[in-house]
Amino acid sequence: MNRYKMTTNSRGCSAILTDTGQSQQKSCSCNCLNVYDWLSDLGNLDSKHDIVEIRFKNTRKGFYRNINKLMLEKGDIVAVESSPGHDLGIVSLRGELVLEQMKKYKVSPNEENLKKIYRKAKPADIDKWKEAIAMEIPTMLKAREITESLGLNMKIGDVEYQGDKTKAIFYYISEERVDFRELIKVMADEFRIRIEMRQVGARQEAGRIGGIGACGRQLCCSSWLTNFTSVTTNAARVQEISLNPQKLAGQCSKLKCCINYEVDIYNDAKKDFPDLNQILETMEGRYFFQKADILKRIIWYSDKPDSTLNMISLNPERVKEVLELNGKGNKPLKLLEQIDVVTEKEKHADDFLINDSISRFDEKGNVAKKKKKKRKKKNKFKGPGNEG
Repeated sequence: MNRYKMTTNSRGCSAILTDTGQSQQKSCSCNCLNVYDWLSDLGNLDSKHDIVEIRFKNTRKGFYRNINKLMLEKGDIVAVESSPGHDLGIVSLRGELVLEQMKKYKVSPNEENLKKIYRKAKPADIDKWKEAIAMEIPTMLKAREITESLGLNMKIGDVEYQGDKTKAIFYYISEERVDFRELIKVMADEFRIRIEMRQVGARQEAGRIGGIGACGRQLCCSSWLTNFTSVTTNAARVQEISLNPQKLAGQCSKLKCCINYEVDIYNDAKKDFPDLNQILETMEGRYFFQKADILKRIIWYSDKPDSTLNMISLNPERVKEVLELNGKGNKPLKLLEQIDVVTEKEKHADDFLINDSISRFDEKGNVAKKKKKKRKKKNKFKGPGNEG
């Protein structure tokens, strides 16, 4: 039996097809907006609807009707309706969870405009699809040359060919309105296909292209993040993050989406914090706020506004006490209740130094020697007849 092995790196998925056109690999190896199927261990449930989620290149997905009642599983490559012709996609979700995804994207399951699934992909469809995928990068590079020659202020970031090689989608970025009517004519003559132009933002482009973030993991926008919310530098200030543009910016040159992830926790933790801009007055002198660890509830003050030397750490309750006394016109003798902060690293370092000491076995060794000597003395006075 001949087998056709299909690996689509730009699609992030792989599938193995036999000569009968049945998929032998039932899993999708990509993580592009992947949805965990927590109903998979319940077996094949009878679904009341015939809608299936199909994934295309990178993060593009769509919902299609399985009008022919095909036995589809996750990872199957199918031919679906397109305009014009047909396209090839990979089944990414089926069953009752599809309805939940449709609610998320605000798509009605009763919508009549949902396109259809024609059939499972045949080997001939796969071969043609592979040819189309191989043409995407050369087409993108040639299209960039054409836009540059026409003097258009735009960047073509990605090209996606349709499965039947009759149409290509060009994703571009531009900060201003672009008249690409002449561009479409030139590209149609050059590539001999139907052209569709789609404008995307910088964040959407990063999600489509993908990559590895500063954390060492796949970009959130290309793996699971579906909604882009506005990110401001105020979220970084709340979390006491350094306002360094190079560290705050992601691969899209915008502020990292992950800055918003924990800002609500910090806002909740700061609700009972005092006003950190106020100066603490004591009999020893004035103390100025320098920094704070919100989650550990530690606030550092120093006696100079622009110096971090000789900082004193206080808890929010003590700061409130001092401010309350200052509000009444009184001053405490000193900033008491200094907190000795010992980090986990320092604790482990101390343990390491103790355990690595040369004399760490001396005490145990001396005890063992004394016990050994006592046993020898006892055995020395024991004779053959004195064993009782």
